[in-house]
Amino acid sequence: MLDFTPFAGRMTSSRPYTVSQLTGYIRRLLEEDPALEGIWVEGEVSNFSRAASGHCYFTLKDAGAQLGCVLWRSLADAQDRFPSDGDLILARGRVGVYEAGGRYQLYVDAIEPAGLGDLYLQFEQLRAQLEAEGLFRPELKQPLPRFPRSIGIVTSPQAAALQDILNVLARRYPAAEVLLSPTLVQGEEAPEQIVAAIGALEAVGGVDVIIVARGGGSLEDLWAFNDERVARAIAASPIPIVCGVGHETDYSLADLVADMRAPTPSAAAELATPDQLELKGLLAALSLALTEALESATESRRWRLAEQVRALRHLSPAARLAQARQRVDDMQDRGAAAMRHSLVLRRERLGGLVGQLGGVSPAATLERGYAVVRRRDTGAVVGSVSQVAAGDELDVRVVDGVIGADVSGVRSAR
Repeated sequence: MLDFTPFAGRMTSSRPYTVSQLTGYIRRLLEEDPALEGIWVEGEVSNFSRAASGHCYFTLKDAGAQLGCVLWRSLADAQDRFPSDGDLILARGRVGVYEAGGRYQLYVDAIEPAGLGDLYLQFEQLRAQLEAEGLFRPELKQPLPRFPRSIGIVTSPQAAALQDILNVLARRYPAAEVLLSPTLVQGEEAPEQIVAAIGALEAVGGVDVIIVARGGGSLEDLWAFNDERVARAIAASPIPIVCGVGHETDYSLADLVADMRAPTPSAAAELATPDQLELKGLLAALSLALTEALESATESRRWRLAEQVRALRHLSPAARLAQARQRVDDMQDRGAAAMRHSLVLRRERLGGLVGQLGGVSPAATLERGYAVVRRRDTGAVVGSVSQVAAGDELDVRVVDGVIGADVSGVRSAR
């Protein structure tokens, strides 16, 4: 029972108080009582609404009473989900008074499903421990492969989530190999099986990315993914892991330690793969760009080649060789003409010399009536009478033959 004794002496005056004074006094009584700070209240939700300002208003009730509740916008924005009318919840907050309405109410700062307080407490404690160890640090997150060749899936073979994942993979990226590592995803045996399923894919080798998934459910249904063993196995995996557990508003420790968190199993499949339609469009664009680049490069090189050919033609020795060949031909022609001219001149000179020699040759002398006299015994030419004596034999050569003669006598011309 709450004790209001400390405040009893404050309202002893006999004069009347205004409504505001009395209400303010009651507000102070409630707000200054430490017993009404951070209390948990269990009840059924009714008349839940969210104002345009973002603040949430609802009533908690049981069979005997009801209590107005307020959840300010700053706290409401941090809520994963809002309760619905009829939900049995635990609300934590402080008791205060809304003076304008003259009613007391609970200013709520946390909401949990009733009966799950211990689970939430365990979740928060383990979350704080893992966060302190640094398992949630962004720098530990591995990048997902852009074009995975092999995709591992850790989920129940009977789960609808598996079919959702397979449908997305078949539509987006059918080229990838898909390996299912089956496991329970709910119940006491699920955490150990999930860890083993992840380890099995790591042992296979060649798996590029792993999808850990299950469909939505209550906190108790999803509790296997808040198990410390599962969280540590995902954090330690050398293979990038995409976690798609529950629905959009469901968060588990597996989501926090995974390399990528997806709001649903289908979204996990989309995050893990590229879209083949986008890839085809990209390939078409790249092919067109490559063709245009090759055509441009070819045209540019063709132009440069033509420029170089023209430059080489200008510098080529072929033109000089042609000129040299023509000069050689001209020189050969001039040389041949010079030779012919020289031969003519030489023939003419030779003819003149032949004529001169003919005029002084012995044959010409003989034709003019002269003779050549030789001693028959020695063959010596007789040029003087002193070379012969009476009785010597001589040969006298005339123009048309030789006359033998004997010397009968010798007389001098003097």
